[in-house]
Amino acid sequence: MDNQKNETTHFGFQQVAAEEKAGKVAEVFHSVASRYDVMNDVMSFGVHRLWKRYTIDMARARPGNRVLDLAGGTGDLSKKFAKQVGPTGEVVLSDINSSMLEQGRIRLTDEGVLDNVRYVQANAEALPFPDNHFDVITIAFGLRNVTDKAKALASMYRVLKPAGRLLVLEFSKPVVPGLAPIYDTYSFKILPKMGKMIAGDEESYRYLAESIRMHPDQESLKQMMIDVGFERVDYHNLTGGIVALHRGYKL
Repeated sequence: MDNQKNETTHFGFQQVAAEEKAGKVAEVFHSVASRYDVMNDVMSFGVHRLWKRYTIDMARARPGNRVLDLAGGTGDLSKKFAKQVGPTGEVVLSDINSSMLEQGRIRLTDEGVLDNVRYVQANAEALPFPDNHFDVITIAFGLRNVTDKAKALASMYRVLKPAGRLLVLEFSKPVVPGLAPIYDTYSFKILPKMGKMIAGDEESYRYLAESIRMHPDQESLKQMMIDVGFERVDYHNLTGGIVALHRGYKL
């Protein structure tokens, strides 16, 4: 397992010591934090907003719920959840990366989202929350960056309430015939150049493309969720499987 001492894991296509991955991922996001939202719009042609909207709709947060937005970055999901749960609910915007978390804090504060959102820097593998605490957990485009995904999923399961639900929005494997080679060309030839022009960082966006290829496919991630205890696990392919939304329940 890649969480064992002296073991290696992948950082994109590189093999690195497992204990080094979190630091390397942190460097990527410290580098891109200030231009993260702009790059998301450009590299997805704005479609990431539809993927996130679908995730929010499928989460079905209600007034009074407690929601954990893991790897929440600049707060796209947290902003919507804050409105849904209302003044009697709470949203925790959490990210392991301090630069991303600060961008989220600044953005939501500037937009007047104050009263029911709090900010917690945390590692998904060891969440600093009590057992049975959240009604909903989301992690959007963050799981592939976690060193020990099984440990993180188990940590999420622990802090969910009974009947709570986890939603994992993540890049996945194209399922439409002929889409994969087109997507590969875009990912490895065009995306890094866009990163260089817009964010001044070609290498971070090359890592993004590589990390997507190393992430478990749809069925593999579904099984990982089942293995740590989630039930009624399903997934929905979006944009031909370029992205998938997995959902599981703690029953």
